[in-house]
Amino acid sequence: MKLFFISDIHGSLFYLKKSLEEFKKEKADYIIILGDQLYHGARNPLPIDYNPKEVAQLLNEFSDRIIAVRGNCDSEVDEMVLEFPIMSTYSTILYNGRRLFLTHGHIYNENNLPKLKEGDAIIYGHTHIPKLEKKGNTYIINPGSITFPKENNPNSYGILENNTFKIKDFQGNVFKEMELI
Repeated sequence: MKLFFISDIHGSLFYLKKSLEEFKKEKADYIIILGDQLYHGARNPLPIDYNPKEVAQLLNEFSDRIIAVRGNCDSEVDEMVLEFPIMSTYSTILYNGRRLFLTHGHIYNENNLPKLKEGDAIIYGHTHIPKLEKKGNTYIINPGSITFPKENNPNSYGILENNTFKIKDFQGNVFKEMELI
């Protein structure tokens, strides 16, 4: 199974379209959205091609392949226009004998880890900074932001396939990679 991870769309139709082009090229099975789907939040400027309504419509075309969690900019009213659930603080996927704890990062993150067993991973967004590291026996993964990357990082997404997590830019270039062993 191939998983495609994005975070922090913040209502940008422009960057969502770029992400979905990469999803199709990657031929991934599922899209994991790590929160902040429709709105930009008070701390962010308006993103390029800001259009939450069209973002919702485009995401709904992929609703049968989306697993999503709530970000700090998401609200219950967003779920009224989306055809997939987004209001959970976290979700869990079992992947090759390990638990992937999916969350946005504003509650659970590398500084506030949930209870995980050896070899499990927390995968979150929120910081807009890509990260791949192992802290003790837990993998800490952040695919970065598709819309508002920080610290001079490119707009990015993540791919998990064959126990290897890759963080890529929109040209498909890998700039971080780690095997989950």
